[in-house]
Amino acid sequence: MMTSYADSALSVLPPLVAITLAILTRKVLLSLGLGIIFGALLLTQFSLVGTGEYIVQTASQLVWKDGELSSWNVYILGFLIVLGMITALITVSGSARAFADWAKLRIRNKRDAKLMTIFLGCVVFIDDYFNSLVVGSISRPITDRYHISRAKLAYILDSTAAPICVISPVSSWGAYIIALIGGILTAHGFADSGHLSVFIQMIPMNFYALFSLLLLVCVAIFGLDVGPMRQHELNALRGNLFDESKGKPPGAVTDLPEADTGKVIGLFLPIAILVFATVYFMVSSGAEALVAKDQVFSMLGAFENTDVSFSLFFGSLVGLIVTVLLAFQQKVELSMLFKGMSVGARSMLPAIYILLFAWTISSVIGQLETGKYMASLATDNIPFALLPAMLFLLAGITAFSTGTSWGTFGIMLPIAADMAMGSDSTMMLPMLAAVLSGAVFGDHCSPISDTTILSSTGASCHHIDHVVTQLPYALIAALVSLVGYIVLGFTGSLMAGLVCCSILFVISIVILRFWARKCAI
Repeated sequence: MMTSYADSALSVLPPLVAITLAILTRKVLLSLGLGIIFGALLLTQFSLVGTGEYIVQTASQLVWKDGELSSWNVYILGFLIVLGMITALITVSGSARAFADWAKLRIRNKRDAKLMTIFLGCVVFIDDYFNSLVVGSISRPITDRYHISRAKLAYILDSTAAPICVISPVSSWGAYIIALIGGILTAHGFADSGHLSVFIQMIPMNFYALFSLLLLVCVAIFGLDVGPMRQHELNALRGNLFDESKGKPPGAVTDLPEADTGKVIGLFLPIAILVFATVYFMVSSGAEALVAKDQVFSMLGAFENTDVSFSLFFGSLVGLIVTVLLAFQQKVELSMLFKGMSVGARSMLPAIYILLFAWTISSVIGQLETGKYMASLATDNIPFALLPAMLFLLAGITAFSTGTSWGTFGIMLPIAADMAMGSDSTMMLPMLAAVLSGAVFGDHCSPISDTTILSSTGASCHHIDHVVTQLPYALIAALVSLVGYIVLGFTGSLMAGLVCCSILFVISIVILRFWARKCAI
């Protein structure tokens, strides 16, 4: 029988151990493994035999649970492998080089290359996993050509993944949040409220998502390279896009031969087909779920009920088929195709290992009920005006500790709604938005977050390099947001909160520009 730690600070220790060791040692698998073992020891009351049995059972359930395949995990792992193959085949066919040559005539400097990547990240918003991996595959040839570090690319990918998805109603995130909010509003007597309209009303209240995106654009335009990011950009100028002393990062396929017959369409068409096929499977799987529930079809309803991992996997398979056919059409040798697929699949193994360990520690953290403990810190002793800011911080800490935004949404949104109804129901939406905002902030900072892992994979960047270089920017956007929520809480005015955030944001940019000029690259 497992011991509950929902009311104990001990529940925070395993993720804290894993995160601290990962940052200090830069050995992600070792750190996650030690965190898993420590958490298992707590759950089994330090029984060595029980700990071993628990870890084996938890790890096996990632693939097989309750007598059936753990389809979500298996499909996501399959998606990673297939996307690795597609990326390698695009390289082998010479299409990546052809695209880089084509873009060289249109994208003339580093700033344009970064803005192009941001634009693609904002356009491909159906899912954060999809965003990070697909946009990374498209952008790497361009960012490499202009000596933009892989750490900077990972930051761009991560900052256009969750922040875009969390404010987009037509995305896997938006559908999930709308479904959660719909249930919360109905439970509190707001059944007549349009759930989609409520979600749209909350977009300007999601301060972190908005200002992290604005900060990213300013970083791209003004070259605001601060903290560890500056050293990575200096290294990139010398031709070292990532720290080669640490070996190749996940997703790296740099040792492949390239055909001389590559065409730009060999990159664009597979990615376009991949996008359309994934959207098709998302809508069709959601439609099937609606039929099973005897509900009328709607696009929003389809996205609320879609099977994301299924859609990503089968969409990627369609993309792989198209990539192979185009490679044949470009007369790429069969041996090169097989080598590309093999190298591409193997290139994703480091990311898969990290993801499996991250999922395992997430299961351990779930058993420890770390999220519930973090939520219990929301006491009645805090002045009501500070509740939005407190919820932002608490959601951030919870997401950082657990490595999951969605889990934080599920835990913290009902608590935020209950607190609002117990004090001032007019603050319901700002407090819900503060939770969404804080969860994305914590997710951005956490080394055990799957979206952070996949952003580093999409950029072919060493994972901890991405975490450390993104942290200063995440903290700046979080500070701006925190002050905005404090002002919103005291004034009850969204406009006052936005104006205050904007003023502080401009001051931050001025300071960063001064610092960047002082330490100019």
